[in-house]
Amino acid sequence: MEFHDPPASLLVRATNWLGDAVMTTPALAGLRGAFPGARIALLAKPPVAELFRHHPDVDEVIVYERPGRHEGALGRLRLGGELRSRRFDGALLLQNAFDAALIAFLARIPERAGYPTDGRRILLTLPVPLTPGILERHEVEYYLCLLDGLGIPRPAPASLKLAVTGEEKEAMAARLALLGIARGAPIVSINPGATYGSAKRWYPDRFAAVADALSGEWGTAVVVVGSPSEAPLAGEIEAAARRGVVNLAGKTTVREMMALLSLSSFLVTNDSGPMHIAAALGVPLVAIFGPTDWRRTSPWTSLAKVVRVEIDCSPCRLRACDRGHECMLGVTADMVVDAARRLLPGGPRAGA
Repeated sequence: MEFHDPPASLLVRATNWLGDAVMTTPALAGLRGAFPGARIALLAKPPVAELFRHHPDVDEVIVYERPGRHEGALGRLRLGGELRSRRFDGALLLQNAFDAALIAFLARIPERAGYPTDGRRILLTLPVPLTPGILERHEVEYYLCLLDGLGIPRPAPASLKLAVTGEEKEAMAARLALLGIARGAPIVSINPGATYGSAKRWYPDRFAAVADALSGEWGTAVVVVGSPSEAPLAGEIEAAARRGVVNLAGKTTVREMMALLSLSSFLVTNDSGPMHIAAALGVPLVAIFGPTDWRRTSPWTSLAKVVRVEIDCSPCRLRACDRGHECMLGVTADMVVDAARRLLPGGPRAGA
């Protein structure tokens, strides 16, 4: 099963979550490698659209304004018309929803490829069978298997890829300098949030203890990152940390957060979008896992340690815990600090 002719233009429907979107980047690289002359446009909701600005495997990012002008039945028709005027030859639907296939159908894209999930088989011209074995593999592999089903070679190596411009890094370095962090100084970033649900979140006092231990041992600055909704968590860390932290939670855009992570020497994080972004940017990290499946969503990098405890109900994949949060309570600050030491013996180098 494959596209009948090499497409001159391709629409890719991105996933909706930042972390999932990062895990699709090896598949995007494979698509670019298979069709080097094609114009590849990515359709994405605003946060993910920002993630892919300046990405080398994407020629254009089209914003799916939902909520907004593309909301509801009329909005879908409007979007379909906008895409139809661009005359795409093919569509690759990385998102699993019926909506993705419907929009490609409304856009009259002749070849529409994707997994036949969410009852959308009738709208796909190139349905790739989704086997139980694929569902058990890492999310990166999940998207690469979609390429396999279309006869598109995998990239070698199949690594995550994101781009941050020099201007973005310079602007963030200047901002940090105003906050007392010298240019090139080693930085430990802390990400206490997780969009999927509260069950994925470790505890602010333990993040603060890790921040104190690593900044004291490694001589680093500490910056807390996060979305506006995670600002209260970051505030608790800021209050509990004895050595002081710079709190930027809720104060950065997606692109600014990417620039900050690109300047970081180390990240301590929950299973989250920033975890995958840091992995794509080559930032060493320790990730704390509890209810989510580390076998499927662990950071796709050799520069990471996963810290978790064996609990009979983990991974439960629940948004909120009904058993006292044992899987997260069992992870101590000492365990996380020890994992960081094992990953970076002697700590990060200044400017690294």
